[in-house]
Amino acid sequence: MDELHYLSLADLAKRIQSKQLSPVELTTAMLQRIEVVDPNLKSYATVTADLAMQQAEAAEQAIQAGRNLGPLHGIPVAVKDLCYTKGVPTMGGLEVRRDFVPDVDGSVVERLSAAGAVLLGKLNLTEGALSAYNPRFPIPVNPWDSSLWSGVSSSGSGVAVAAGLCFAAIGTDTGGSIRYPAMANGVVGLKPTWGRVSRRGVLALAESLDHVGPMARTVEDAAAMFEVIAGHDERDPTSLTEPVENVSEQLRDELSGVTLGVDEEYLTRGTDEGLVTAIMEALDVLVSLGAKLVAVKMPTEGPMDYRNLWLPLTGYEAYRAHQDYYPARADEYGGYLRSVLEMGRKISESDYQEAELKRAAFSAKFVEQLEKVDAVVCPSGGMVFPVEQAPQYGDAEDMKAVVKNFQGQFTIPADLAGTPTLSVPCGFTESNWPYCMQFLGRRLSEATLCRIGFAYQQATNWHQRHPAV
Repeated sequence: MDELHYLSLADLAKRIQSKQLSPVELTTAMLQRIEVVDPNLKSYATVTADLAMQQAEAAEQAIQAGRNLGPLHGIPVAVKDLCYTKGVPTMGGLEVRRDFVPDVDGSVVERLSAAGAVLLGKLNLTEGALSAYNPRFPIPVNPWDSSLWSGVSSSGSGVAVAAGLCFAAIGTDTGGSIRYPAMANGVVGLKPTWGRVSRRGVLALAESLDHVGPMARTVEDAAAMFEVIAGHDERDPTSLTEPVENVSEQLRDELSGVTLGVDEEYLTRGTDEGLVTAIMEALDVLVSLGAKLVAVKMPTEGPMDYRNLWLPLTGYEAYRAHQDYYPARADEYGGYLRSVLEMGRKISESDYQEAELKRAAFSAKFVEQLEKVDAVVCPSGGMVFPVEQAPQYGDAEDMKAVVKNFQGQFTIPADLAGTPTLSVPCGFTESNWPYCMQFLGRRLSEATLCRIGFAYQQATNWHQRHPAV
C-alpha cells in the first residue's frame, strides 16, 4: 500500500474495477499518509476521515455487487475549501467564515459523490481565493522545496496532488489560481471554459471571472475529473447548456493536423531561460508526434497592463461578494484582501462598465489569435520562486515581493476571455524545481487541449517524477 499514493487515478480505477484493490484499504492508506505527511505540508484545511470511510465502504459494496459508476468510483480525491460540503466547514481561507458549515453540497461535490468518488477532505487556500493568506490560516508548503512558493489560491490543491495526498483535486481560477499552483507544484491543471463547470455552491471571488476545474498528476486523470464535474446545471444561471464532449474517448487520437500557435516574443519576454528551453524542447516532441507550428501574434500588453485590466473587475465583484462581512468585520480580514475590497467599494458602476468595455476589447484581440490554431503554447504563469512567509500574509505593499514574480500575461487573458487552458509539467531545473507549460484553447476546446497534453505525456515522463515526501 505504501507505493500506491503516486499511481494515476486511471491505473487505480482499473485495479478497483477488477477487484484487485479495495477502496476501503486504499482510503485507509491515504488517510494514514495524510496524518503522517500533511502536518508538514499543511495542504488540508479539514480532513473528512469519517465521511471518506463511509464513501469507501459504499463504493466497495457496490463494486463487489457489480455496480460500477465509472473511473472515479472508490477513488480518494479532495476539494478546495471554497466548495460547499454538507455538514463540513467551508471556510474559504477566511476568518469571517471559520464557523460556516453549509447544509448542502455544492454542485461539483454532488457530482463527485454521484460518481462514487471518496472525499478525503477540504484543501487550504489563500484568503477568499485572492493572492495572500489570512494571518490566522496556514500556508501550504511546496513539497519539492519548502523554500518555494506553492502557488496562489489553489495552493493546497497543488500541494496535495503533487505530494500524493489525493489522486486529484478541485481548484478554482480567477486570475491564474489553477495555473500558478500547477506550475509551482509540477502538476496538471485544467481551467475549463467559463460556465462549463457549475459554480453553484462555490464561494465567489469575482463571479464573472471565477472558473472551477480539476488538478491531477496526469492529463488523463484531469480529463476523467472534468467529465464528471462538467455540464449544465440549471441551478447556476451562468452554466453553459452545450453538451460536454467525451474527452477521454479522444485522448488517444493522433496529433496529425493539429496546429500549435507560437509567438516567440510573447513566450520568451521576461521568462526564465531554462523554462523557455524546456518549452522549445516540448514543441519539438509535439512536432515529432505530428503537430504543426504556426506563428501567431498575441496581444502585447505587459504583466501590469493585464493586472490593471483585471483588478478593477475583481475588486468591484469581490466587494459585492463580501458585503455581508465587509466592512462590518474588516478587522478579521488580512491586509491584502482588505485593501482590494476597499478598492472595490470605491469603484462606481460607470467605472466598472468602462472596465468591462476594456475587457471586451482586449478579449476580442486575444480570441482572434486563438481562432487561428488548435492551441497556443506558452508558460503556465512563469517560474516557481523562493518566497518568505511574511509577505504572503502581508498587505498590498508587502505582497509586491510576491506579485513581482507573477507573469500575468500568461494567466489573466484566458480568465478575461473565459477560454480554456491546460497546464502540463515539461521539465525540471538542476535544483529539481518543476517547469510547466500551458496550452491556450478556443472556447469549449477542452477535449483538444487534453488530447495534445496526453500525447505529450505519453511521449515523455516528467509527470512520473515526484517529490521525495
